[in-house]
This record gives sequence, C-alpha cells and structure tokens, in this order.
Amino acid sequence: MSVTYDHSYVEDFAPGAGVLPPRARLDDDSGRVSLDGDWRFRLSPSLAEAPDDLKDPDTSSWDTISVPGHWQLSGYGAPAYTNIDYPFPVDPPYVPSGNPTGDYVRTVTIPADWDGSRVVLRFEGVDSRFAVFVDGNPVGWSSGSRLPSEFELTDLVAPGKEIKVAVRVHQWSAGSYVEDQDMWWLSGIFREVNLLALKPAAPTDVFVHATYSEGSGSLKVDSDVPGTVVVAELGLEFPTGFEVPVAAVEPWSAESPRLYDAVVRAEGGDVRLRIGFRTVAIVDGVLTVNGNRVLFNGVNRHEFHPDRGRALTEQDMLDDVLIMKRAGINAVRTSHYPPHPHFLDLCDEYGLYVVDECDLETHGFGYEPEPPKLPNPVMDPRWRDDLVLRMRRMVERDKNHPSIVIWSLGNECGMGENLRAMYEFAHDRDPSRPVHYERDTEAEFVDVYSQMYTSPEDVAKIGADPASYRGLPFILCEYGHAMGNGPGGLSDYHALFEQYPRCQGGFIWEFIDHGLRTSVDGNEFYAYGGDFGEEIHDGNFVCDGLLFPDRTPSPGMLEYIKVIEPLVITADGNGGISITNRYEVLDTSHLTFQSVTEVAGEVVGSGNLPVPSIAPGETATLVLPPGIVKQQDANQPETWLTVTAELTEATTWAEAGHRIAWGQVRLDVPAADQARHAGSTSEAEGASGEARHARAEAVGEGGTATAAGISLGELPIRNLRLDVWRAQTDNDAIPGVTDAWREAGLHRVQHRVVSEGVKDGAWEVVTRTAPPALQWGLVATWRFTHVAEGSLGLDLSIEPEGQFPATLPRLGITFELPRVDTVEWFGTGPSEAYVDTRAAAAVGKYSATVDELQTPYVRPQENGHHLDTRWAVVGPLRIEATPTLFGLTVRNWTTSALESAKHAPDLVATDTTYVTVDLAQAGIGSNSCGPALPDKYKLPTAPATLSVKFSR
Repeated sequence: MSVTYDHSYVEDFAPGAGVLPPRARLDDDSGRVSLDGDWRFRLSPSLAEAPDDLKDPDTSSWDTISVPGHWQLSGYGAPAYTNIDYPFPVDPPYVPSGNPTGDYVRTVTIPADWDGSRVVLRFEGVDSRFAVFVDGNPVGWSSGSRLPSEFELTDLVAPGKEIKVAVRVHQWSAGSYVEDQDMWWLSGIFREVNLLALKPAAPTDVFVHATYSEGSGSLKVDSDVPGTVVVAELGLEFPTGFEVPVAAVEPWSAESPRLYDAVVRAEGGDVRLRIGFRTVAIVDGVLTVNGNRVLFNGVNRHEFHPDRGRALTEQDMLDDVLIMKRAGINAVRTSHYPPHPHFLDLCDEYGLYVVDECDLETHGFGYEPEPPKLPNPVMDPRWRDDLVLRMRRMVERDKNHPSIVIWSLGNECGMGENLRAMYEFAHDRDPSRPVHYERDTEAEFVDVYSQMYTSPEDVAKIGADPASYRGLPFILCEYGHAMGNGPGGLSDYHALFEQYPRCQGGFIWEFIDHGLRTSVDGNEFYAYGGDFGEEIHDGNFVCDGLLFPDRTPSPGMLEYIKVIEPLVITADGNGGISITNRYEVLDTSHLTFQSVTEVAGEVVGSGNLPVPSIAPGETATLVLPPGIVKQQDANQPETWLTVTAELTEATTWAEAGHRIAWGQVRLDVPAADQARHAGSTSEAEGASGEARHARAEAVGEGGTATAAGISLGELPIRNLRLDVWRAQTDNDAIPGVTDAWREAGLHRVQHRVVSEGVKDGAWEVVTRTAPPALQWGLVATWRFTHVAEGSLGLDLSIEPEGQFPATLPRLGITFELPRVDTVEWFGTGPSEAYVDTRAAAAVGKYSATVDELQTPYVRPQENGHHLDTRWAVVGPLRIEATPTLFGLTVRNWTTSALESAKHAPDLVATDTTYVTVDLAQAGIGSNSCGPALPDKYKLPTAPATLSVKFSR
C-alpha cells in the first residue's frame, strides 16, 4: 500500500497485501493482548465520504462500538438477507460507490517485556475487506471475511509505548463476489483481534500427523522451529520432524474422542497440543475412520445468534456442541466457511466429525453461465490466487484438528479450474483427508461424491450401483430442508443409509433459524428477509433450521433425534423385544434400560430392564420379564411397553439419566401384528342409538362457509363443516403444490346443506362442499345418533364428484367452541406429528394448554397436528374415535388468520376455540428446497369415512 488512502484495493482481485503467510492457530507461550472490547467507531455512507484522517484522527466525537460485533446490529445501517442474488450489480470486481465504510480506532500500549519479540496483529474475522493503519502508517489490507489475517508490526512499535490502531472496513468489495453464502449480509470486525508477541526461537507453525490402525498408531510433528515432542501419558519424547510408532494407543472418534496432551518444547517457548490418533481412509467405496464405516448423522451449521449475528461467544459455541451431542448428531458441515477456531477445539474435545468448508460461494453467477453472462469466479483466472489462498488459509489454520475428517472447497460455485487448483493444493498439503465439493457433479476432482436434496429413489439408485461416480463414497451434503414445519421423510433416508454401505448419510439443512430478534411497538419477534426494508430479499428462507433462533428444538429436531438415535428398539415378532446397536465403536455397557407399561394411557408398571452389553452392529433379543403385562386379547384396552436407554453415568456433554434412545411395543395385540398396531390403529366401541331430537341447523362464517351445527346440552358446537385447507407450510408454498391446490379452489370452498332429516334412526344431514366457479365438490353425509345422555355419535362419509383435484392438503371437520384453555388427549405426542414426521411421536396420554399446542415457527403456518388420536378432551367437550383414529388440531384463531400472519405477534387469540378433527392430512416433506413429496405421503381425493363420538 504505497498510498495511504488509495482505496483501489477494495476492487482488487488480489487476496491482500502486507499479510503474513497463513499458519496453524497455536496454544503457545506467545505474549497476547486482546483488543476486544470498545473501539471508537465512525460509519461513512460511502468511500467518497470517508474522511482521509486516519493518520491522526480526532475520535472525540465518534461513537463507541463493541468488538467483536456487526455494525448493522449495533445501530448502524440494517441487515439484509439474500439466498442467491447479490444485493448489488453483478459487475466484478466493481461494487457500488455507495459502499458503507466503517472506521475503528483504539489505542493500546505494547507491553514493556515484549522487547526482542516480533509483534503481530491478528484478526480472526472481518467482513468484508479491511485495511490496517498503525499511527497513521499503512500496514496492509486483507480479504476473506471468515479467515484469519496477520500483520507484522515489529518495525512500527516499541515496547512500553502506546500505539493507535485504525481499521477501515468496507461493506462491499471484490471479495463479496465470492462470499455469496445463504445468510444475512452483516459487516464489521466480528471475531477477536489480538496483538501477539512471537519469540524468535519459538515455533510459530506446527503440523501434527497422528494415525491409528488396529490398536497402535504413529506420530510425527513438523515444526518451523526444531524442538522436542513430549507426550507424557504415552511415555514419548522425540525430535520434531521424526515419525515414531506408538503402541497401545486409544483412537479418536466422534463417539470416543480420546485426546492426548502433548507439548512441543523449543528454545523460545512451548506449544501445547491435543492429539487425536485417527486415520481417515476410503476402502472399497466406503469412507472409514479407524477402519470403521462412518454414517454421518450431521447438520449444516452457520454461525448465528439472534442478537449477535455471527459474533458468537465461546458459550454460544459450547451450547451448539452440547445440543448436537445430546441429540445424537455426530457430524457438522461448516456451511459455508470455516467456523471460529474455538468451535473446532470443542469438536475435538466432545467428539464431532467435521467437514471444514472454505469461505467460498458464488451462487449469484449461476452454475454454468454462458455468454453473455459473466464467467463464474471459479472459472476466471483473475480470481485464482485469492481462491487458492483461501483454501490454504483454512487448511493451515485448522490442520491439527482430529475432528476434521473432510476438507470442502466451498459451496454452489459451479465448476472451474480454480476449484481444481484448490483441490490440488489441499491434496498435496494434506493427503490424509479426502476433499469434498458438491458441484463436481461428475466426480472429476473430489474424493467423496456429494449431492443436495436427492430424492430417496435416486439415493437408492446410487447405492445400488457401486460403480457410479467412480465408486466414491456418497453423502448428501444437504438434505431434509428444515424450513418451517418439517422436514418430513427423514426415516426413509436413514433406512437407505443403513441399507447401502456406500450411502454414508448426510447433513440436514440446517442447524438453526437465522431469525434476528426484533421488537416493534413492544412486540418481540424474529425478523427475516424483507423486515428491514431490503429491496431484494428472500423472505423467511433464512429460517430453515432444526432449532428456533433461541436454540430451542423444533419438532423437526425432535424427529431427527429419533430417526438417528444409536439404538433401534422394536418388537421382535415373538413376544419379546429386539435392540439393535447402531453405534460405530461403542457397545451398550454405558447405558441403563428402563421400561414403563401403560394401559389406556395409565402407568401400571415400571422398572429397570436387564439388557446384556450389545456390541456395535449387533442385535439382542429379550424375553419380557414377568412383571410386564403379557399380550392380551385385542378387545382389551391398549397396552404399551416403552423401553428407554439412558446414560448410566454423566458424560462431559450430558447428565446421568439423559435419554439416548427409546422404543414402544404394543402388548395387547398378537405379536405378528405389532408393526401394524404401532401407533396406527385402535380398537374402540362403536356408536349406536336412536336419533337425537336436537335439530341440525345451518350457520355461516363470514358468508364463505356454512355447515351443520349441534348442541350437547348447554355446550354449542358451532359452524361444524368439512375442512380441506391448511395454512400453507413452507414446503407447500412452492410452485406446483400450493398453486395446484389454489387453482382447484381448495382455499375458498363454500358449503351448502343439500338435505336434512331423520333417516334410518339417525339425524342425517347431506352437505356439498365446493369452490366457486368450478365443477367439482365433496358430498358429505353426516349421520348423528344418540349414544347416551350428553353424547352424540357422528358417522361421516365423503364422496368426491366432478373434476376434483388429485390431492388435498387435508380432509377433516372443523368446528368452534367457546374459548377453552386446556386439552387432554390419548394418542401421539407430546409434540406435533404428521404422516411423514411421526417417528418421534409416542403413544400416550398428554395434556397441554392451547397455547402450548402451537408450534412457534418464525413464519406462522400449519402446525400442532396430532395424528392417531384415540380421544381428546377439549375444555368441556370429549371426542372419541369409534373406532377410526383421527388427527387433532386445536387453536384460538382461524386457519385464515394463521395463514395471513407474518410473525408471531400477528396471531391474537379470540374468544373462540377452533377444533379440527382430521381424517387425514398430506405429509410435510421438504419441498421448499428438496424433492417433491412422495406419493405415499400425499392425500388423494377419494371416498373417505370418519366415526367419532362427542360427549360433554
């Protein structure tokens, strides 16, 4: 930087100037002064308006801002969200003249005892491009927002003297073109800043090579300064640069993350290491760690906090790791940039496999642009040095983490020779790890083949053809799009991962909703794209996580936990139970098994269940102990045995008693029918009796719905009507699904009473439900019969007629009650469940307030459904299956209100409770960014029946 205020670097293709070569992040004896905390801050709306005063700025009138942090979350400017599109003209390397520029200034005194040391200024992450000045002297500039940058200050400072550090940060730069990740655009110094004192005779870079095979290992530590490696626990002491055998060493894996403390001792100081012995290899098309096949039960993780954006604390990172470990998640893809290095330390310590991804995405260019489109940066040689250096900076920083088992070149950039150059660097520098890149669709220069959002059918095809894609291991780097209500169908994917060895799991998109905590008129909610006035945005597509923004689990997270749990507990078909161990390396000796027996939802027995230790991959069959209720006649009340596996002792990530896995077995049906009766059918008394003398009456709602209303004594059941519409989920609300339903008029059906009167001992009402302007309808016959005093039976039959649509969102009845507060039910729970999200649904008796039954998706949508309900008590009303099971949804607002709401505060409870009793609902899927809903989870328009009993 020859000219102090020459801003040409902002639009330079180069990766930086004056930046030191990348190296490993070390725990060493270097002196360290943190520059985190308050800095003086000034934001200029453009480069042209940024004063040329950084030589000796008077900051007395400047504001104060906290580092780490983002200026948009500190009151300067506003966040903006896009998924693919750049929020500026695509004209590389140029950016708009209206380029917000933030100046950070603070003073610091160089410690007096740093005499004789090199003084280095290290930034862990700055978005997007920045220049550094010390006492007005230009030091250098750097790009690569989520990568570290170091600058030499030795000749500019003196021990015991105060210096003024100024950092000029630009919101947009040439680097923004290669950082088009699906996330909020947020700027500033968002990771730590430190001054370091590097001693001349101390190591500044080391590379650990620790392998494992069949009980023994080998260890080599390269160092830029010669020294001695000491691993006291193993009795090792040997020179750096030499490989030594290690006998009887314990391996590192995600399930058993064994680490050994080591130190590199040199004349100038020590470097402390935590070494994990493990070998990653690909054998016969299967990726292995220490010789064991790995099944990645993973998540894609952006760094995010609803208040701090990507400026995470160490506690935030620990929270994420603990959530993952307790959920049974064993792998993380760091989408789409290297994470804060402390997160990788935690993955080493607690045990998570990591796919470490480079800070690279160029999605806004498209995958394969052709003239007149501009070439993607991965195809443009002008970007090559920057992209290869980005890969080098990640590999060098993170190379000593045993948790990292795969390097990833980046995300959604199409194909180009720059990517090949990145691959070649990574492979040459670190041949011990395979390299991943999803858009290499023909597997030209990757070691692991990957796809996104592949349908189960296509996963099966890949698994069944061992020669496809060069026979490489196959993973889904993204699948199960967890946007809003969903994802559905996870059990189908996991069954394929278990069936085909080469199909080695994948990573749910994604871990957490990126909703920013916002308050308007005293109402707090989580904001998404468009809520900050962005002209170009992608709405709530940024809220697609298994966790809500406050890190509480969504029903999708609970479903994933159940699908991937390491034990499968089922009926064995012979009157006992079967337990299969799906762990990679652990047996079950660390678990305690408990059993609970329930009859009609009431606990009748519980206790410890003796289970022998089960080796990985093995299955044990248990005969039920004498204390457990035996199988009974099918006419007896439902009897369920729930078996739970819990941690016997506390671990570093969970308390003793933490549930690891569970399974339910129904005992009151023949063993051969267990699968059919596992939460899918019920036997109950049929309804019979004489016609009730109460008449049916037609009522309306807003002139758009009429139906039959009934009364049970003093309890009115108002506006009883057929219901075929649900508030669209994010997976419904895509072209081809919701459009087809709306074209069929399902969202605006009207109701007509065709006839009513006593017939064959029942009060019979015939209705026709149909949309305006179209020639199809659903003819429903409602037969009400007197069961007992205060009880009324309903037998409903439905026949479609005319040119009806192929599928429906739902088919059920909706009615209104005076406002109720609580609901009790016997069926699936405790969380919501749909036909393809039912793995986590346990049969039992539950109770909740109506408010608790609502799932707080960031964008309100269909939620709170409980399929396979046997009976429910909604305030003063009891609804019973006779014998048909039903789906239950209870809300204090209408479907229309739910559908029109944009955020949670838009939903205001009314004095009416709306109850829907469903025959069926369509599945959920993950079609918001994934394959279409499989036919088996669709709801075909067809004749249907429902029988229930209403009682007060």
